[in-house]
Amino acid sequence: MNVGILGIGRYLPEKIVTNADMEKILDTSDEWIRTRTGIEERRFADDETNTSDMAYFAAEKALQNAGLKAEDIELIIVATVTPDYPFPSVACLIQERLGAKNAAAMDVGAACAGFMYAMITAKQFIATGDYKHVLVVGVEKLSKIVDWNDRSTAVLFGDGAAAVVMGEVSEGRGILSFELGANGAGAKHLYQDEYLIMNGREVFKFAVRQMGESAINVIEKAGLKKEDVDFLIPHQANIRIMEASRQRLELPEEKMSKVIHKYGNTSASSIPIAIVEELEAGKIKDDDVIVMVGFGGGLTWGAVALKWGK
Repeated sequence: MNVGILGIGRYLPEKIVTNADMEKILDTSDEWIRTRTGIEERRFADDETNTSDMAYFAAEKALQNAGLKAEDIELIIVATVTPDYPFPSVACLIQERLGAKNAAAMDVGAACAGFMYAMITAKQFIATGDYKHVLVVGVEKLSKIVDWNDRSTAVLFGDGAAAVVMGEVSEGRGILSFELGANGAGAKHLYQDEYLIMNGREVFKFAVRQMGESAINVIEKAGLKKEDVDFLIPHQANIRIMEASRQRLELPEEKMSKVIHKYGNTSASSIPIAIVEELEAGKIKDDDVIVMVGFGGGLTWGAVALKWGK
């Protein structure tokens, strides 16, 4: 069975926080942030908007885009490390709110690689024939776990959500190959105690190496060559990491999604938010081969090669 994306939608909070705003509360500068990360602004949800609210708004759009009703969904998987509560899951909260009464529901915690993990989990359930339609959501409210005394991390992150409805697609389309991985020895480099804590140097080294390797691996697994890739959608964490992946694939700049300047690092929602951006800009078309690749706390990573279209 060919499994792919039937519909997609996103939600971004209205509040825009620029680097100039950051300069007012942190010992930093717009130039420092831009040159080292590529970030110019990010979105923050207000105190009344929870992770589950953003997930719900994105999920509604994805269902509408897929032309399906909530009752058609048989499983909801939410990738997040910033749930409303330790339990119940965000997936359960939005199941009730959407009216997806026929759906099982669970959250997946793989940090910034979470969307890849959730997407491949959904693929397996559909490929076996057990479920026909699975809703996958990547969502984070990172603003609530950022240490505002740590200028090295506070400037990096933003809030947002994006969702896809997955199901059977036509011959030759959908997920062509994937790779998931983890290195628990690196857990100490990126974790949450009370706040998010990151060893930037070690995470950077890991990401530059792993993003490129994983992208190459899924291309080869799919029986493709670098020149077959129409578009690269990397996790929007740091422009230098993203550029390293692009150069590893020998792709021109216009074939890589770059939205980090507008939204910062939105963790599990980063890749699907970028997909919507590029679809709206007309940069992703039916039968385009796209490579998605991400990394996150764990340390975890994931990559997917996919031929776009229903």
